[in-house]
Amino acid sequence: MTQTHSTAVGYLLWLFGFTGAHRFYFGKPLTGTLWLCTGGLLGIGWLIDIFLIPGMDRAAERRYRTGSRDYTVAWALQTFLGIFGIHRFYLGKFVSGLVWLLTGGLFGLGWLYDFWTLNGQVSTANAG
Repeated sequence: MTQTHSTAVGYLLWLFGFTGAHRFYFGKPLTGTLWLCTGGLLGIGWLIDIFLIPGMDRAAERRYRTGSRDYTVAWALQTFLGIFGIHRFYLGKFVSGLVWLLTGGLFGLGWLYDFWTLNGQVSTANAG
């Protein structure tokens, strides 16, 4: 069975857990934002998350659809090149990818929006 998310990538992102990166990756944007704004709940939530990552991975596996688009690739593109819309081109969203490219990720706000919604976007792309 093909996996949607990687536990190993989750642990790698956990190293930057005070930013909420691992929580965004596993489809938990609310708590990801909370971790980002509070330094991983002052580091306490960040430390506890080392034990919660396997469960977050299992929940993501149940929630999101597998397919030709890889979640880890989409997240890497979003994180490092998202302001240019490269992740949107990867998902087949050429018009919005071009808009992101010409407007700096829709002036940065679209780039932030994609951190909240990327798992759903990949799942939708894999469905169609």
